[in-house]
Amino acid sequence: MNPAAENWSEKNDAYLAAALEWLRLSLRRMADSHLVEPVVVHTALPPSLEPRTFGDVLFGRKTEAGLHGKPLLPASPREDLSAAIAAARSRMDESSSMDPPPALHMLALRFGLSEFESHLLLLCVAMELDSGMGNLCARAQGDPELRAPTFALALTLFEDAAWDVLSPERPLRFWRLIEIIQSSGQPLTGSILRADQRIVNFTKGLNYVDERLSALLMIPEPAPAALPASQDAVAQVILAVMRPTGAAPPVINLLGPDTGSKLHIAQHICQLLKLTLMRLSADLLPAPQFEIETLARLWQREGVLLPVALFLDGNDADRELAAADRFLARIGGIVFLATREAIPELVREAITFEVAKPTWREQRDTWCQMLGQAGEADYDTLASQFHLGTKEIVRIARQATNGNGVPHRDRLWDYCVAAARPRLDTLAQRIEPIADWDALVVAGPECALLQQIAAQVRGRMRVYEDWGFARTMNRGKGITALFAGESGTGKTMAAEVIANDLRLNLYRIDLSAVVSKYIGETEKNLRRVFDAAEDGGTILFFDEADALFGKRSEVKDSHDRYANIEVNYLLQRMEAYSGLAILATNMKSALDPAFIRRLRFIVNFAFPVAAERKRIWEKAFPREIPAERLDFERLSRFSLTGASIHQIALNSAFLAAAAGSSVTMPFVLDAARTEFAKLDKPVNDADFRWAGSKGAAA
Repeated sequence: MNPAAENWSEKNDAYLAAALEWLRLSLRRMADSHLVEPVVVHTALPPSLEPRTFGDVLFGRKTEAGLHGKPLLPASPREDLSAAIAAARSRMDESSSMDPPPALHMLALRFGLSEFESHLLLLCVAMELDSGMGNLCARAQGDPELRAPTFALALTLFEDAAWDVLSPERPLRFWRLIEIIQSSGQPLTGSILRADQRIVNFTKGLNYVDERLSALLMIPEPAPAALPASQDAVAQVILAVMRPTGAAPPVINLLGPDTGSKLHIAQHICQLLKLTLMRLSADLLPAPQFEIETLARLWQREGVLLPVALFLDGNDADRELAAADRFLARIGGIVFLATREAIPELVREAITFEVAKPTWREQRDTWCQMLGQAGEADYDTLASQFHLGTKEIVRIARQATNGNGVPHRDRLWDYCVAAARPRLDTLAQRIEPIADWDALVVAGPECALLQQIAAQVRGRMRVYEDWGFARTMNRGKGITALFAGESGTGKTMAAEVIANDLRLNLYRIDLSAVVSKYIGETEKNLRRVFDAAEDGGTILFFDEADALFGKRSEVKDSHDRYANIEVNYLLQRMEAYSGLAILATNMKSALDPAFIRRLRFIVNFAFPVAAERKRIWEKAFPREIPAERLDFERLSRFSLTGASIHQIALNSAFLAAAAGSSVTMPFVLDAARTEFAKLDKPVNDADFRWAGSKGAAA
């Protein structure tokens, strides 16, 4: 604790001590009036001794007595207590003349409490600070079981009592500074009052987020000091909108799929305004109306007690943002609302701003700033393959450097791949790419096309940015390839080879999870797929693409219309996608012609000829496998695809392992016979006999 804060804390404690002493004496004087209770009072008494009831207080009768309509006579030490009370009040007022003022005075100023409401709040807070207050309250109210303050006690105890303190629109109840514990059938004035724990702690100088909010809110990690130029321009416009007016600022609706960039801008603005940014996920907002109201009131109160702003994250909200709209309508202060698209007709005024990740050049400059100029060529590759925000680049750069500050190249790339790995667990299957160019057996022209695809992924930023093509096109910057051919001809392996060569993630899209019978759900799932993959480092592989990219049909009913809408959405989204997307199909003719036009590459995987099959057989058996001399020339005469050949090689290995033998031609031929039967191919027994010198099969 710094000296200034420690000095204030000591003065605040001194003020509370004086205030509690004044409160104790006031309660004792009221309690002393209960010491003598007459049986019957018929005679007129002087005004100073006339019995005073709670009703007398409510209706303005100037009398002296207790509560609950019981006429009570004063005790003899009244004059001494009155003098002590006046002295305590003087000490309390004197100790309050501090700068900054005591916490209780801060509460009164910020929430607009009257003097009577401040005293009532002090009475409730005192129950937490002094264990003897319960006995004094019971004595003052003439009820040994009523050991807590009530409105009735406060209205009798303090001067300038006002009945409107009971109103839910007055600060004590509106801001939830006190809690009312009301039993069934009990009048409000006689219900127990309790100070909210957040307020009690504030009066003691502890100012932290309410624990009921801290379970929902989080403070984001510190952002990098500076914004990229493109994002700083957005921040300056937002600041210009927020500063001029004295009215409640509009909601700042930040649009786009990248939550990190939007959070970075909001943090930068809050730093300039000396505010603490708190993040709340829209998915955590309660659905019931009364819970929304409570949460909103607590947040409003927090905005009075602390210099905070809210970042309401609606990017990944699973349901409609109706709860967020209700919540925003009930709170004030500075609010940043992060959504993918603008929400029409928000109850509270909102201004929308489009937020994108830093440009390619800005990302490259950030890499250079963090890691120096030595690897500038590598930074071009990193910026072209991974679309990362400033915060992610800073974090990865720090993780990937050794003790001397020199980046480890392979580790740097691996960290980028991990950071860009999309959240597609429910919509896609990650394939660990193992195959390389040596394992792939395709015809020469097709192999050249595959290598062109990999080369374009590597060099796209040089062509687009350095050579100016980006200025002439705003769509179609991604690379889309169609792999067409029969099942088992190597389409999936080719995708693995490219992913392995580029060292990128490969995801096979699960069409059963993407396609939905419910209207609009398919488009929503596809949007999640493409948005998640936009960070780079990912290749999307749509297997059996004809099921998703089929031809649009003539509209005969609503089902046809919505099916065509899905295809139209795919056409637009594929064209806007900036990464590599590979479509595989064994029914090329079933694809919509509009897709064919938008494809940059079409690679036809033909059924392998005998020479290609021989090469596949030679590569099908790992080096480690114990195998006798196999007749690959004879095996290549089987009319099989590469997938079937690999299946036969695997099955023959299991047959040999079960027999405790090495892999021989009889095992391979037995596995081939099984594969032919599985594929419903005609089986000629002569083709599967082996009469070699070893292990001849009859």
